[in-house]
Amino acid sequence: QVQLVESGGGLVQPGGSLRLSCAASGSIFGFNTMGWYRQAPGKQRELVALITSGASRAYADSVKGRFTISRDNAKNTVYLQMNSLKPEDTAVYYCNAHRVMDDYWGQGTQVTVSS
Repeated sequence: QVQLVESGGGLVQPGGSLRLSCAASGSIFGFNTMGWYRQAPGKQRELVALITSGASRAYADSVKGRFTISRDNAKNTVYLQMNSLKPEDTAVYYCNAHRVMDDYWGQGTQVTVSS
């Protein structure tokens, strides 16, 4: 069993930046993908960014060029650097760890973009 703990959320003005962290209680080396998802009020959870065990990355069109996902296997941590934030980025952000037959989620961290 792996526990994921997100941190780094908060209130930021439009155009600002935040860096989210997802710390795993165990090794993330064996997971096929680590990802960030978000869920805004009244909307379905959506994929924001993925990073594979080979460090390939994929992003939602809405965040391309603004967000960067990275992983530090030595620290068992995944990051999401978010720049040029927009009000529509407001959501609860969840970390996900996926491998065959296993899916783990964190508890989420709130990101609010507002002036």
